[in-house]
Parts: sequence; structure tokens; C-alpha cells
Amino acid sequence: MTETILSRIGYDFGAAARGIGRLLNNKEDTKAVFEIMRALSGRSIPNGYARLLRSQEGGRIAYDRVELQPILDDHETLAKLPEGSVGRAYLAFVQGRKISAEGLAEESRATGDEIDSLHPFAWYGRRMRDVHDLWHVLSGYQTDALGEACVVSFTFPQTRSLGFALIGFAAARELQRILPGRPVIKAVWQAYQNGRKAAWLPVQHYERLLAEPVDAARKRLNIAPPTYYLEIPASERDGVPTNLKATAVAA
Repeated sequence: MTETILSRIGYDFGAAARGIGRLLNNKEDTKAVFEIMRALSGRSIPNGYARLLRSQEGGRIAYDRVELQPILDDHETLAKLPEGSVGRAYLAFVQGRKISAEGLAEESRATGDEIDSLHPFAWYGRRMRDVHDLWHVLSGYQTDALGEACVVSFTFPQTRSLGFALIGFAAARELQRILPGRPVIKAVWQAYQNGRKAAWLPVQHYERLLAEPVDAARKRLNIAPPTYYLEIPASERDGVPTNLKATAVAA
């Protein structure tokens, strides 16, 4: 099992291209996302794990090896956190969309990955997988097509995993084609810049972070507001211009 994980450190551009094609046809194809990420992960996971070990807090987190998925799926405990906290915002986010950290984990397992291995790289990979929707909350992006393009662009400088950059670029290019005149490219580029300037999120102690007020957490982590994303009407962020939606409703 360990040899298999280590042998996957590298790039498979053919698999990534096939995954992008599927994803552009269906933004809900989460399996394609995981296949792209696996194909282009390079050394991002071992490098991220090594960076974690270089700080006292990160070393402690790696030693404790807490699994985040059960914490994020414990809705009863999250509901007891203060109103306005990160945990309550996350709870509203996932419940409103009928999604869960376990659901994301199941999608990753469907790709045949050894993500449940005891290897420390696998644990770090699970950590990066499980915080995806929490990073949506922290960065301010929703789960529409543009929001997903932005959150993966935000994630790229945090992880240096090339798959995030490819997904963000491909989605931005397609959405800008559909929505000429809207600041789509600016929104995705701003997301990248926000992720680059923010504190390094993989080393955060998420059990404590969940209890923080959202605004205070964003300020502490230096996460800037997604102004260009918010300029685009919510009705268009899935890549459907307002006039086309009006025509569809009228029909």
C-alpha cells in the first residue's frame, strides 16, 4: 500500500485532459475532479506534509493526526457553537446544499485511491480533501460554477497542486466565453491572489477555528473579500446569462 501511494507522485497529463473534458460537460462530476487532482498532484502532498512538520503547531497536528471528517459531520456539536461562528456558517453551508464531508470522502474513494491508508501522506491528503467546503466558507465562494472555479484557484497557492490551477483556468475560460462583459477572469485571478496572500491554511487547528467568529477568522487569516465574484449576479454564476434564464422561464 505504501509503495502504491509513493508511486503516484508525478503527473498524468492524459488523464487530466480527459477529466477536464468531463468536468466542463458536467460541473457536478466530482469523480472527474478527484481524477484530475490525482493525475496532477505531483509532489504537492509530500511537500505540504513536510511544510506542516516545519512548524511547532504543524508538528503537533501531524503527531495527533486528527481526522477532520467526523468533526465536520458532527452536526449536533456544530449546532451548539455560537451564532456567527465558522462552525455554524459551515453547518448552514452543507445543510443548505445537502452535502457532507463523508459524501466528499465517498466520491474520492470511488476513484480507487488509497486515501484511507495509514500512510502519513494519505492522512494529509484526507485533511486537504475534508476542508474543501470549509474553505468555501472562509473564502466566501458559493458552490455555483464560478464559485468552484474561484475556490480551486484560491486553493492552488495554498497546496501547489497543479490540478487546482488547471480546473480554475479551464472553468474561467469557459465561463468568460459564456458571460462576456462580466469580470469572470478577474474574479478567478482575485481568488488566486487571495489564496496566495492568506495565511497557510493547512496548518490551522480546525477544531479551534470552528468556534471563531467568521469575520474574525478571515481577518486573522488575512482572507480578503471576493469583490469581483460578488459583482457578478448570483443568477449568472453557473454560466447562464440573465437574458437566457428569462427566455427559458418565459418559454
